Amino acid sequence: MEFSSRILHWYYKNQRNLPWRASNEAYKVWISEIILQQTRVAQGINYYTNFIATFPSIKDLAEAEEQEVLKVWQGLGYYSRARNIHFTAKHIHFNLNDTFPKNYKELLKLKGVGPYTAAAISSICYKEKQAAVDGNVYRVLARVFEISTAINSSKGIKEFQLLADSLICNEEPGDYNQGLMELGATVCTPKNTGCHNCPLQSICIGFNNNRLDQLPIKDKKTKIRNRYLNYYCIEYKNQIILNKRERKGIWQNLYDFPLEEADKQNDQLSEPDSYYLNKLIGSTKFNVIKNNSYKHKLSHQHLHINIQHVKTDYLDEKNKPFLVRIDKLSKYPVPKPIEAFLEELNRC
Repeated sequence: MEFSSRILHWYYKNQRNLPWRASNEAYKVWISEIILQQTRVAQGINYYTNFIATFPSIKDLAEAEEQEVLKVWQGLGYYSRARNIHFTAKHIHFNLNDTFPKNYKELLKLKGVGPYTAAAISSICYKEKQAAVDGNVYRVLARVFEISTAINSSKGIKEFQLLADSLICNEEPGDYNQGLMELGATVCTPKNTGCHNCPLQSICIGFNNNRLDQLPIKDKKTKIRNRYLNYYCIEYKNQIILNKRERKGIWQNLYDFPLEEADKQNDQLSEPDSYYLNKLIGSTKFNVIKNNSYKHKLSHQHLHINIQHVKTDYLDEKNKPFLVRIDKLSKYPVPKPIEAFLEELNRC
């Protein structure tokens, strides 16, 4: 087929030298695909390299503590990915005798593995003819075939998958999938497209009709919620109170400081809440060392964060079990804003 042969020919000449392409081992391909779901390649390379170095095999990952897995993942965000990876590794190790599923349907049964990831693994590792459709593929197909259906609509998801299935080649489907994704990542980009380097330019309807900047089409995004978080870094005798976030939601099973959440921006504190601190510490005797502010953007939330560093020589007994020595804090997985604050604390 002309489309797939163009993609393969271009890919073999232009593919980037990425560490996960050095092996077709399912474990490594799986880890790379999960990391790259919400992460740019440039950032993902270091995380992938570190992850594989820390957990070289399914067995190593399965036998690790969740806290260790989350610590290696720290900074990548979307931490449910790390928890799902750990759960699935334990399932494969303990229930499947370290044997990775070898086809698309079986891969879909794994926690955290959806149609795209299952198609990528099955095609790259087992040469199964399954079209992998990610954001880059949506963009290439929408432009080449001038498709105006929203890519995040149920109709669009089905339409693009059917089209992708009709285009994939019988031979080397893994290389074809990687080539199509590579083209979207490096040439058919959201802005500043490199059409002069594109193997599909002559058959691209969107290019010929000057519609590249209009495609692909997305339905309106979910409304962004603003949240205002007041954290207290309570220091007592060279120790810090650290809590584990066990409830479902953002940063589940990561660690953070005692928290007050404000209803609106005007209620966010630039000065400590003496009543709250008195209840927390058990004393009105404390010193505010500094107050730092951070903004942290998530897919559906913008977090406005204040962290106040408070020192005290007295602490209620109920909080002492949550104390962690400052020189041991680096062992705990924490959200990015807390990590930034702790890095500053260590430099002081």
